[in-house]
Amino acid sequence: MGRNVREGPLFQLCAAIIERRNLLPAFRVDGNTWVLTRCFMLRRSQYNRATMKLLLIEDNPTLSLWLAKMLEQESFALETAQDGESADQLLRTNQYDVVLLDLNLPRLSGKNVLRRMRQRGDATPVMILTASGSIDEKVELLGAGADDYLVKPFEVRELVARVKVMIRRRSSSTANEVSCGDLVFDIDTRQFALKGAPLNVTPRERSVLEALILRLGKTVSKASLLDAIFTHEDSPSEDALEIYVSRLRKKLDGSSAAIVTLRGLGYLLRKKDDDQ
Repeated sequence: MGRNVREGPLFQLCAAIIERRNLLPAFRVDGNTWVLTRCFMLRRSQYNRATMKLLLIEDNPTLSLWLAKMLEQESFALETAQDGESADQLLRTNQYDVVLLDLNLPRLSGKNVLRRMRQRGDATPVMILTASGSIDEKVELLGAGADDYLVKPFEVRELVARVKVMIRRRSSSTANEVSCGDLVFDIDTRQFALKGAPLNVTPRERSVLEALILRLGKTVSKASLLDAIFTHEDSPSEDALEIYVSRLRKKLDGSSAAIVTLRGLGYLLRKKDDDQ
């Protein structure tokens, strides 16, 4: 059997240079050799994308732009939609950690966007953003499947705090930290620690590991990981994903946390004791 050159030091060095220079590699297989065919240039904002991915559905361009800027400063990855139909299409083809939903939308109301999500079994947490503080409306929307409700105007700090709570609920954790053996992820600071010491990871490695630990014990498909790392405007590469997973495994070597490959399904983060 030929040696898998993806594990070789030269290949790993090339991959590190490619990532640090803001490139996305694509490869082809020639026998047992992986050949670099081309590199896609990525904008710096895309390169540093975080995994906690939000969809902001807001028809007011000024408010949408302001919110997007504030949330990106908090290291959230963000996509936006300005009408209900566009939002519905994005929700059918992409995965998000939280949806921020205005109600008074053109083409399709926010209430109907929410109803369509729940009717097709989409359990993504939804926070309603609206100028109406009506108790009856709150009760109606929470009953229709909304997870939270915030009345405009609001403080961005409160919005961020509520989003983090919703993400913690989805990761089955009520604390600020999620742990897998001696690997610990702080949801508030977005930092990893291994055996009590900071874990040194690149932005893309962090995105992959964050997606896995927030779905701890569950299989995460390659498509889901690619969707978490890249926007729909990018050209995702499974080869690049495999590089990041390989490097993360090396950094987790000797720990009680392991990334397991499930052939044809995806990846799973779990304690090594669970393999027994």
